[in-house]
Amino acid sequence: MSDREPPRRRVPGPARPSRPASAQRRPGPGARPARRPAAPRPPAPRAIRLGSPRPRLRMVGLALTLVMAAFVVRLLQVQAVDASTYAAKADRNRYVGQVLAAERGEITDRSGIALASSEDAYDITADPTMFNPENLKIDDGPEQAAALLAPILGQEQSTIVGKLRPKDTRSQYALLAVRQTPQVWKQIKDLKSALVAKAGSDGTTVNVLAGVFSVPSSKRVYPNGDLAASVLGWVNAEGKGGGGIEQELNEILSGKDGKIRYAQSGGRQVPTAGSTETPAVPGSDIELTIDRDIQWAAQNAITEQVKASKADRGYVVVQDTRTGEILAMANSPGFDPNDLTTADPDALGNAALQDAYEPGSTAKVMSMAAVIEENVATPLTHVVVPNRLHRGDRLFKDDIDHETWNLTLNGVLAKSSNIGTILATGQLGKTQAESNRVLYSYLRKFGLGSYSGLDFPGETKGILAAPDTWSTSQQYTIPFGQGVSLNALQAASVYSTIANRGVRIEPTLVRGTEGPDGRFTPASAPKKTRVVSEKTAKTLAQMLESVVDDQEGTGTKARIPGYRVAGKTGTANRVDPATGKYKGYTSSFAGFAPADKPRVTVYCAIQNATQGSYFGGQICGPVFKQVMEFALKTLQIPPTGAKAANLPVTFTP
Repeated sequence: MSDREPPRRRVPGPARPSRPASAQRRPGPGARPARRPAAPRPPAPRAIRLGSPRPRLRMVGLALTLVMAAFVVRLLQVQAVDASTYAAKADRNRYVGQVLAAERGEITDRSGIALASSEDAYDITADPTMFNPENLKIDDGPEQAAALLAPILGQEQSTIVGKLRPKDTRSQYALLAVRQTPQVWKQIKDLKSALVAKAGSDGTTVNVLAGVFSVPSSKRVYPNGDLAASVLGWVNAEGKGGGGIEQELNEILSGKDGKIRYAQSGGRQVPTAGSTETPAVPGSDIELTIDRDIQWAAQNAITEQVKASKADRGYVVVQDTRTGEILAMANSPGFDPNDLTTADPDALGNAALQDAYEPGSTAKVMSMAAVIEENVATPLTHVVVPNRLHRGDRLFKDDIDHETWNLTLNGVLAKSSNIGTILATGQLGKTQAESNRVLYSYLRKFGLGSYSGLDFPGETKGILAAPDTWSTSQQYTIPFGQGVSLNALQAASVYSTIANRGVRIEPTLVRGTEGPDGRFTPASAPKKTRVVSEKTAKTLAQMLESVVDDQEGTGTKARIPGYRVAGKTGTANRVDPATGKYKGYTSSFAGFAPADKPRVTVYCAIQNATQGSYFGGQICGPVFKQVMEFALKTLQIPPTGAKAANLPVTFTP
């Protein structure tokens, strides 16, 4: 290599333009200097040309067109093709329907005092679809809700879970509890509010009670507790009458339920979405013939005596003799319709109408009515009563052993002689069979063997066989009240018929109804039937006075100072319902006052007294007196002041 620099390469520059010949002159003196040659200009940069935007716009437009086309097709499907289907689904998810319970009518006594009424309550309901995992975002929503609701509603958690998770997953209605107090619903509302507040603060809490709602309802209450419970009955869990007047007149009392349908969101009604409502029609009020005060007196008296006698049960019926209206119908033992969980199932009915039993000597007044009406005898007719009487295949006796009695027909009734009654009724026909038919016709006219006309649930019409079927013993026992059966109201009605001058008025328990419009509709007039003449009825009333006023009568404990009282005792062999055999006694007393101008009938019966006396005059006579005195004072019925007839009881042969 040579240390010398390499020879520089001469780069040829641009060719200069040739000068014209005239310009190629040498400079001389005084000549202008020649111009310097101009610097070369750099080359101009090349321009960048952009592509055309039209293809891109076409692509974007096409994409937007496809998207809009998809939306249009979907909208056509939703709003045109499947519009009804989606509308139905929307309604099903948005709208809920509920029943508007009609307010049940009141039951009042004859003065308008409430015996059964309704107070505000709530039915607790739920929408099971709101407890689904899709809505709550948890799997155990029903279990959590049930754990909160169970102690409030008093139900098992499993029961509530079953309602919140029904087999039909589309069901939007579940009835959790009926007729709950406002306090119960307030507890649930407070829980819901607390869950909402907590969910808003921590963001993790789930309002598991969002799907729980309430529907305004009413709860049946009985302000007087057990007073007249056997007459009123009760309302069952379905809101229907379960006994007594509540059951008999359930359709009138219950009214007609309404309906409401509204939009809801998140468990709340949407006010702006509108609603459809069919209002409920309230039930009518029922006004009974019962007098609350007299009912209380009757119930108190029979309850005390049943306890004192350690008896199975007892009943008292109080009736207005002029109208047939029942002023009181009391049973012991009774029950409190406000709390049936503590009630004895055997006491839930109305024993005064449902028990059929042999009345005993209180039935003798019907035998005497037949004898007097048929002109067989008069109150003064002599009847010789032996110690024993042989008839058919039996030997009959009276309640006590005695020497031969010389009694008037009045005395037969006053001393309640079975033998004397057999002898008297034996004269009703030329043969015993004919006498049986005559007596039977009177028993039927007095109401035996027939329903009372009340149409009360469970009422018995008693047992009265046709006379051609009477056994040998029945021919002689029926005249004094054995071998035939009736209920307490039928027994009271017999004495009211005599007190009403021989005209039987069908008993009534309802005075009328008052509709939602406030209009009162009286009950239909009761049927009236003449059983015996007015003269016979007056004679029987005088004979019944001897039972109470005469020293030899069996009803002296029923006397009421200042008043004339007509009455009759009864002590019958009792058929044990469990065995069908005679066991114990039915003790009774029936009568009316004032005897010469009757206004009130009172009947008392006690079944199977096991402590103390079992004679009707001894244990039912005082009950009669207590109730009758109270009724006379309550109704402000004064004594008549007239003197009693004092018919003779015995005769001197």
